[in-house]
Amino acid sequence: MPDDRILAIETSCDETAAAVVAPDFTVLSSAVRSQIESHRAFGGVVPEIASREHVRFVLPIVDEAMRGSGSSPADLAAIAVTQGPGLIGCLAVGLSTAKALSLAWAKPLVGVNHLEGHFFSAELEAEPIEYPAIVLLVSGGHTMLVHARARGVYRVLGQTRDDSVGEAYDKVARELGLGYPGGPVVDRLAKQGRDLYDLPRPMLREGLDFSFSGLKTAVRRLLAERSYEVADVAASFAAACTDVLVGKLVRAIEEWQPRSAVVVGGVAASPIIRARLQVDVPPTGARLLLPPTKYATDNAAMIGAAGWWQLENAGPSDAGMGPKPDLRLLEAATAA
Repeated sequence: MPDDRILAIETSCDETAAAVVAPDFTVLSSAVRSQIESHRAFGGVVPEIASREHVRFVLPIVDEAMRGSGSSPADLAAIAVTQGPGLIGCLAVGLSTAKALSLAWAKPLVGVNHLEGHFFSAELEAEPIEYPAIVLLVSGGHTMLVHARARGVYRVLGQTRDDSVGEAYDKVARELGLGYPGGPVVDRLAKQGRDLYDLPRPMLREGLDFSFSGLKTAVRRLLAERSYEVADVAASFAAACTDVLVGKLVRAIEEWQPRSAVVVGGVAASPIIRARLQVDVPPTGARLLLPPTKYATDNAAMIGAAGWWQLENAGPSDAGMGPKPDLRLLEAATAA
């Protein structure tokens, strides 16, 4: 059946991704090429390298997604692509590719806010979100609490004042000599260690904003001033982060009384945080929704789902749109 699927492209940071998604958010194919090995020696993402890698791999990844779904251009209703936020050079590669395919295949273009895309990741291979909802977005670049009255109707309740929680994980991993990316390694070691060290829970009882730079500094001081077991430091750090994230989420739920509590972003793949959420959120009465682990980190399937909703509710985007590296959630075309 023609026009029954969207091709989506995601190149906001260091994953080159493409997916084909049906109108009911069924993922017909999802292809992701990670750049971890290209950046590992530098201890973090190097924007110039990331852009070059996207140029090299974006068309092969698009071809893989199209072939994996058995799709031809005639089957597509539109092409969705991340417009922002993200690294400007990386965003430009995805947008240029999407624009070229849109022109060549005569398909409308839909620019998607990456943050809003993460919200839709919780609906992939799952039941729809029941609104109103409280959404906790925790990733390498963002940490924020959002009240979603409905799809596209958002109010930011709190966000980080400095580092995101994902950045904090990577920086602590670097201090411990664990390499990049830090999150999975810290979590793995934390399971083997004990929460022995008295690390701060920054701003735990102060509003709904976050701050993780002080926690990172406390870990550095601990390493400089005493002997330690790496696994115990990892466990103590993970416990502090989890206390803050889950504690503020529960407080927001108690204040706003949503039907759903949604936790998305790469850090939502953490088994430690997932286990704690399963204990602390159900007593609030909100329905807990987490994306499948494979859709928690950056991917194009979530961009396709958000693209479908935007296409049906706001129509196609301006074909002349450019990258918006600092795009805010409320600047999304679907927001009200």
